[in-house]
Amino acid sequence: MALIFPNPSRSHDAARHCVCFWGYDNAREVAFQVTDDILLRLSHQAALEEAALLATFDQHRDQILELARDIYEPGTRTTYTIA
Repeated sequence: MALIFPNPSRSHDAARHCVCFWGYDNAREVAFQVTDDILLRLSHQAALEEAALLATFDQHRDQILELARDIYEPGTRTTYTIA
């Protein structure tokens, strides 16, 4: 089965400077983090506020999920960072 993202939830982790989201490979949950730096490059703005970073994630969700699928290796890890 392919990696899927049925849950639209995401959250900003200020301590790690990233937005976290989750995918599933069968029953296996896989955590992903996309760094604030990547989101700033996507937004072309210098806004580091949580709301702005989450809005950028939402605006570029399809592109970010595709990047997550590209770096995912089934069965190897449970956490991935898009940096």
